[in-house]
Amino acid sequence: MLPLLLVLLAVLLQGGDNQEDKRSSASPEPTSFHIIQISTFAHSTWTKHCGSGWWGDLQIHVWDSDTGTVIFLKPWSKGNLSDVEVAEMDDIFRFYYFGFTREVPEHISDLQSKYPLEIQSIGGCELQSGGAIVSSWKGAVGGLDSLSINTTCWPAPGPSSSKAEKVCEIFAKFKGIFDTAEHLLYEICPRFLLSVLEAGKVDLQRQDESCLKPKAWLSSGPSPEPGHVLLVCHVSGFYPKHVWVMWMQGQQEQQGTQQGDFLPNEDGTWYLRATLDVAAGEAAGLACRVKHSSLGGQDLVLYWGHSIPIGLVILAVIVPALIFLLGLALWFWRRRSYQDI
Repeated sequence: MLPLLLVLLAVLLQGGDNQEDKRSSASPEPTSFHIIQISTFAHSTWTKHCGSGWWGDLQIHVWDSDTGTVIFLKPWSKGNLSDVEVAEMDDIFRFYYFGFTREVPEHISDLQSKYPLEIQSIGGCELQSGGAIVSSWKGAVGGLDSLSINTTCWPAPGPSSSKAEKVCEIFAKFKGIFDTAEHLLYEICPRFLLSVLEAGKVDLQRQDESCLKPKAWLSSGPSPEPGHVLLVCHVSGFYPKHVWVMWMQGQQEQQGTQQGDFLPNEDGTWYLRATLDVAAGEAAGLACRVKHSSLGGQDLVLYWGHSIPIGLVILAVIVPALIFLLGLALWFWRRRSYQDI
């Protein structure tokens, strides 16, 4: 069973530039390329794989499990891969996922796991501001860091260390795995990263310079506790990814605020929601505060129960009343006119 990086990077990165590894010391911010895999095994005969490639916070590749192909989300996201290499890449992806689906159930007892089982992995390289390129690969089972691999395999400390030791024992039987990992991490990945940076530098520069303001709205959801309400603050359409969202009572942060995962929108922006579970009678006076670089220091604040502007409330009351009065006056005028006739 090969880890994701050993096959996926071999596929995505095989078209890397053969020129010398040029490192740009002028890069002001770290630039990274990583591949993420999430494989879910409900039981021995049902498996779902999700694979994606990321340029920093921007997704540029996705694995379409229905068609068995890699989709390039940007015109430059294949770097300098040729059409022939792209076709070969699809074949290798399909072979990899087929093998992964077959091997995991055979080793599930060795992994000290049981169904349902979820395996995650992330691997790639990063161009740092000083010009150095740092590579890494990590794998996990059920969200717990399990092991790291480059030239050797070592377990991460913690409750899952014994399970990770078993995984490393399995990998240790295949010396070629670590030789391939070292080649992919320290030679192929840097070349592919720089080729993508060159191919998409105009679009990437525009993306880095753009700063899109978040839109926010409030809603409520069911609470697991009777007599409580779940307050939900939705924040969407913002870029870059870094954002601060918190439920507040005046200037006091509500420590019970729970943030969900960052979810990508189709246009490259991000969505995030923050929730707060409170007693139904204690929601008054609460507000959701949003901080983002696009707001220029002017925080976005939404008050619970005051999401409709007071002007709209006044119009909603006055306009129907005026229409009623005008209609009544018109009726009297017509009635009087008919009496005169």
